[in-house]
Order: sequence, then C-alpha cells, then structure tokens
Amino acid sequence: MKYKVHRFEINMQHESNSLEQFLNSLAGEVVSIIPNIKKTSLAQIYGISRKVDFLLIIEKII
Repeated sequence: MKYKVHRFEINMQHESNSLEQFLNSLAGEVVSIIPNIKKTSLAQIYGISRKVDFLLIIEKII
C-alpha cells in the first residue's frame, strides 16, 4: 500500500465547497483528515476561539 499526504490551505467559513471538490477529485481512499489549529491571539491560546490554518489529508492510493 502507498499513501500520499496532501496539504490543503483552508478558511473554513468560505471554502467548504472547494474542500468538497478536492475530496471528490481524489482517486484513492481518504484515510484521515488532520486539522492544524493556529493559535495567534490570546483568546485562541486559552481555547475560547480557534482557527484552522490548513488540513493534512492522507490518501491511500489504490
């Protein structure tokens, strides 16, 4: 089995359609989606709010 890792830059409020198109265009099976949460403000550091910076998408190539 071979795997490929994709990095997908995203703004969750505006790009849900582009994420859907990207996932549907993959030829293999999606094994996992790992969000990278960027903590930049004091509210985000204390867990009041969060911002997903990018997604790592792991695809199993058939």
